[in-house]
Amino acid sequence: MIYSMTGYGKATIELPNKKITVEVKSLNSKQLDLAVRIPALYREKELELRSYLASRISRGKVDFIIFSENIHADHVARIDDEAVAQYYTQLRGIATNLGISDANTDYMKIILSLPDVVRSAQQELDDEEWNKVMSCVAQAIDNFIAFRQQEGRALQADLLQRIDNIKSLSQLVPQYEAERVDKIRSRITANLEDIISRDKVDNNRLEQELIFYIEKLDINEEKVRLANHLKYFVETIDSEAEPGKKLGFIAQEMGREINTLGSKANQADMQRLVVGMKDELEKIKEQVLNVL
Repeated sequence: MIYSMTGYGKATIELPNKKITVEVKSLNSKQLDLAVRIPALYREKELELRSYLASRISRGKVDFIIFSENIHADHVARIDDEAVAQYYTQLRGIATNLGISDANTDYMKIILSLPDVVRSAQQELDDEEWNKVMSCVAQAIDNFIAFRQQEGRALQADLLQRIDNIKSLSQLVPQYEAERVDKIRSRITANLEDIISRDKVDNNRLEQELIFYIEKLDINEEKVRLANHLKYFVETIDSEAEPGKKLGFIAQEMGREINTLGSKANQADMQRLVVGMKDELEKIKEQVLNVL
């Protein structure tokens, strides 16, 4: 079973004075690229949190967010009246000195964005709350992994279907080989007759050149290697826990064999089969980028 790097998970928990919501979402990435946004109250636990996330999540560009919503009025953040008054006095004085009209100045908007004006009702984090928050985080990660697994099933089905498509196309190649060989033989014979009619020919050298040319056009090795790569691709999906990178390497090797088949084909129907295999392989490469 493979997992997708695309994922989403969410969990919610209610504490006595607040509602905590945890969200995790990810896109594909070569490594684990973790972005964490948490309330200021939990900032002291960020390293612990990052370590936990790294132990549960493999690869991907991950956005992790904890939302905190107060649910009781007595626990709502407080505005410090004294701080507001001091800031207002200073700002008015600066505006007067600079000749700035009060009509053009929204003092409250400026003041509310300044430090120490809005104070959280809860100043310290206790262990009981953090343990509950972490249980919520764990649930969100469980949901996130389940989502990745579900997406992985769809990815796996698509990849295996495209592997079967390439296999089916490659199995059609032999039926055109006899015609291909006959055309090559006819072309060589015609050229030889023309050469012999005009020049003296070294029969030994001619035989060596013919053997070299025929071997150069032989596609049996490419067919065998492609079949082995297709088989290895499926085996890797079945046996590896996180096969994404390996599947990418195997797809590259498959591409080499398919390209060589195309360059050696010298036959229109075989070329069409090669084009079909290339099309399926490109879609495989796109999908593999999202495999964990």
